[in-house]
Amino acid sequence: MTVALEKHAVRVILGESIERRDRVSLPEPRGGPAKGLREWRKGLPELVGRRVSLRELRQRDAPALLKHLGHESALTYVAGAPRSLDGLRRFIRWGRAQRQAGTHLTFGVVPAGQQEAVGLVQLWPIERDFSTAEWGFVIGEAYQGSGLFTGAATLLLDFAFLSLGVMRLEARAVVEDGRSNRALQRLGATCEGRLRAGFRSSDVVLDHVMWSILAPEWPARQADHRTRRGAEQQ
Repeated sequence: MTVALEKHAVRVILGESIERRDRVSLPEPRGGPAKGLREWRKGLPELVGRRVSLRELRQRDAPALLKHLGHESALTYVAGAPRSLDGLRRFIRWGRAQRQAGTHLTFGVVPAGQQEAVGLVQLWPIERDFSTAEWGFVIGEAYQGSGLFTGAATLLLDFAFLSLGVMRLEARAVVEDGRSNRALQRLGATCEGRLRAGFRSSDVVLDHVMWSILAPEWPARQADHRTRRGAEQQ
């Protein structure tokens, strides 16, 4: 059964839309945290948490992604998203090519105990050395409220700050997308303002909210989130 896309959909770069963007060529790393940049071009690591793991997408993930993310009515806030099995297969091939070029990381989101991806998270550079980067995420609606997003986001942000040397991580969410904006706020991101006409898809033009997290802030944000989660579960 095809399910709708959860409104966890923050400026994810999908399919042909990025083929028209200028590609970024990263400088050759020189040790330190930048070593991670060189390593992931060879293949993305598998990032494992208690509830979820992140791994590179495979061709056999395409049917599951179509099932969880392919509903037409769910793509309101995702520009250029593949809407077919062949489109998703092309997107997976594109993701691997971008990873090899050092311009983009796309991880499949896999719930613990399962094999198929039910969403994806992405990370790409704004500055050539990855010191400033942007991320986005799309999670299937069936996993709303399951803690999957928080687990996946924590794995990705740990990797960004600790392995890639990111100092500033940005995310953009459509103003009307309350779920995504609340998710970023709960994660500890800072709202920096409104980007007028930041979202454009066909004849739809909407404003974006800009969010950011800085590397020195991330440990405290994690601790605050764990405290809130513990209080909610009591």
